Amino acid sequence: MNKLIWLSDPHFTANGLVLGHDPRIRLQAAIDYINTHHSDADCCIISGDLVNHGTSPDYAALASQLKSLSVPMLPMAGNHDNRDLLREHFTLPKTAMPDFVQYSITTPNGEIICLDTKKTGSDAGEFYPDRTNWLELHLNQNPETPTYVFMHHPPRPLDLPMQDADCMENGDAFLDMLARYRQIKHLFIGHVHRPITGTMNAIPFATMRSVLYQVPPPIPAWNWDTFTPALEAPQLGVLTLNGADYHLHYTQFCDDQTGT
Repeated sequence: MNKLIWLSDPHFTANGLVLGHDPRIRLQAAIDYINTHHSDADCCIISGDLVNHGTSPDYAALASQLKSLSVPMLPMAGNHDNRDLLREHFTLPKTAMPDFVQYSITTPNGEIICLDTKKTGSDAGEFYPDRTNWLELHLNQNPETPTYVFMHHPPRPLDLPMQDADCMENGDAFLDMLARYRQIKHLFIGHVHRPITGTMNAIPFATMRSVLYQVPPPIPAWNWDTFTPALEAPQLGVLTLNGADYHLHYTQFCDDQTGT
């Protein structure tokens, strides 16, 4: 069996608060929980928006704090991230593409693929030829291996009126491509700061709460002018792979109000 920890959207800053929350306290709570209860995990994947402003001091402070994590960390790029600075402060697997934060990890129980859906200068995502060709080549080389795909942006709207405009702009074509590969078992998606499960083109997916703050559910209706974070505690995911079976446990690691 393989165990992976999934974190998403820490929006880390070296100083100050983000929407009333301290990203350093929240991240440390996650680190402490993982170290106490899941130090046997193979790795911890952080599915994008590592920092809130994409600055070198924020990445440096994040890298310093993550040194206390007892399991290997795999970073991914979100719309708030700067690829060059991310690569400067974190080491990517040898399988990573030269120009993107996109790579694969092989485990005895399946393949983990971490995609780069960032569109430079936009909150929305994209997935165009260089990244697509890399993914198809990799999938064609491993047709019998159960494959689990991590990505930041949803390929398709999730009935979240305020967030659906920032999906992948070519998501339908992306899902049509994935549908040709039977080895793909599940999509794991960040960005939306809410826990949602379902299917896209008959492919199961799950989204994850943010390490830092949560976006309210769509009902009652809200907009960005009235937005305040939901009074919901953050969670991490504990993903276990065991042969052809896999399970994802959503796990609360701190109190919503105090962050501990």
